[in-house]
Amino acid sequence: MAFGRLPFTRLDRAGIALVGAAAMIVCGALTLDEAFKSIDLGALALLFGMMAIVAELELAGFFRAASLFAVRRAHSPRTLLAVVVAVSGLFSAFLVNDAVCLVMAPLVLRVARALRLDPKPFLLGVALASNAGGVATITGNPQNMIVGAVSHIPYGAFAAALAPVAAVALLLVFAVIAFVHRGALRAAFAGEPDIGPARSHNALILRAALVAFGVVVAFFLGVPAPEAALAGAALLLMNPGVKPHKVYRRIDGGLLLMFAGLFVVAAAGEKTFLTPELLQRAENFGLGDAWIMTAVAAVLSNLISNVPAVLALKPFVAQSPRESWLVVAMATTLAGNLTLLGSAANLIVAEIARRAGQPLTFRDYLLVGFPATILSLAFGAWSLGGHVMP
Repeated sequence: MAFGRLPFTRLDRAGIALVGAAAMIVCGALTLDEAFKSIDLGALALLFGMMAIVAELELAGFFRAASLFAVRRAHSPRTLLAVVVAVSGLFSAFLVNDAVCLVMAPLVLRVARALRLDPKPFLLGVALASNAGGVATITGNPQNMIVGAVSHIPYGAFAAALAPVAAVALLLVFAVIAFVHRGALRAAFAGEPDIGPARSHNALILRAALVAFGVVVAFFLGVPAPEAALAGAALLLMNPGVKPHKVYRRIDGGLLLMFAGLFVVAAAGEKTFLTPELLQRAENFGLGDAWIMTAVAAVLSNLISNVPAVLALKPFVAQSPRESWLVVAMATTLAGNLTLLGSAANLIVAEIARRAGQPLTFRDYLLVGFPATILSLAFGAWSLGGHVMP
């Protein structure tokens, strides 16, 4: 998982998770029934539903319209950066941040080119803000969905605890990028903000936006998140203006497969290795302390990626107060901003930039990601530290 693929093969993370799950069954660590029961279908259903909703919003032109509305009100590069960070963070707070990056990065590239600006600070804004904004809610990213599924924290309680952390993290992202790239942000606009040919589908945009808003409201009203997401996705699929196969193509089946495989591998590890003595020893390391848990989760996330990190930490916080789960969600998400390899969102933006001839180097990312991450993690640990019981 740390390499991203199995050395000397073309097997990616999803394939590695599937092979690992099959190995757990074949070697007898889990029976087939135990493997099936270990897969949290609620988490998979929530992720599937949210990916379908994001796909419908994209196809309807919602992101395009919202982005154009926002950037046309920016009158300087610094203001444009603030708009990019705010829009990316807000969308990522309620929608899957990986999908938001797929939509926002190309739009930001077009705007920067139209205005003849260096796109680098704005692309960095998309990547870092999507991770920071994704902290706010259960539906902000895949690892939060797992935390929500296994901890049973209500959507509203989760947001109330972590939305302030996300807001401060977004402010830090803007401040750090604005400082590091202050030279590029002094340039004046040399064109008109544009994101390509206009394609107006106002009826589709309104329908998709209303359904997405209704799903978010349902989350806060206590409707089970998987149920609300699937209902919203099903309602949008009935839209005669969008062909369903276009939605299906935008659903990341590999990510769903990776989730399923990792659930099985984690369950096998828990059953085989996690004796009461080992769990007691882990408690002695102070994982109930917000600062220690933040450090452990952040390091683990950058070693094996954030989704596997959450599943690896699951047995050690399963019996802890729900505030410990909030720390795990916060730390594994914000840790994704540490380096270019820290999260899938970063890699998505980097790949889009590379294809467009505007590569983001590891150093480019580290210069802004490292200070923004350390500061936001420190604030998150301080903010949640008063509630986490050792």
